[in-house]
This record gives sequence, structure tokens and C-alpha cells, in this order.
Amino acid sequence: MAANPRNGRPYRRLVAHVKALGLPCARCGGYINPKLDPRSPWSFTLDHIVPLSRGGSLLDPANARSMHRRCNSARGNRTGATAPQRTSRRW
Repeated sequence: MAANPRNGRPYRRLVAHVKALGLPCARCGGYINPKLDPRSPWSFTLDHIVPLSRGGSLLDPANARSMHRRCNSARGNRTGATAPQRTSRRW
């Protein structure tokens, strides 16, 4: 049985690099506190622009961006064009 590639050194190095950039959440634009518990909904997670389930590359830095755990879970495996966005007011 093959090992999980997300436990490997190259993936952890990519996560550390993107986290060190300190960029805001790619979905909501909010600040991501790097010191939060990883299980917190507002903690940092690495999001793949092209989801892995749709052929995206796991280790490509051009396919990686920072996102809140909550925002990443809400996005799922949808691409940016089909991901639901909040409206400016309540309808």
C-alpha cells in the first residue's frame, strides 16, 4: 500500500512556504492567524486552485494558495467559477 503523499517532506515544505507568505484567505479575503489550533475553522489550510480530484498537481506551487479551513471546506472540489460567493446584501 502506498504512503499518503500529504505526509511527505515536499508537501510539508510547500505548506510551510505558503503559510510563511502570510497571504489572506483566497476566498473571503480575511486574515489567517498562523498561531491558531489547526482544528479551528479559521486556521490556515493549503487550497489547490485546480482540485486534486480534477487533475490538479499536489506539489505545484502555482496550484497552491492559502485559505481558512472553513472556506476551503465550503469550496469543496469546485473550481473558482462555480464556487458560491456571498452577495452584497440579503435577498
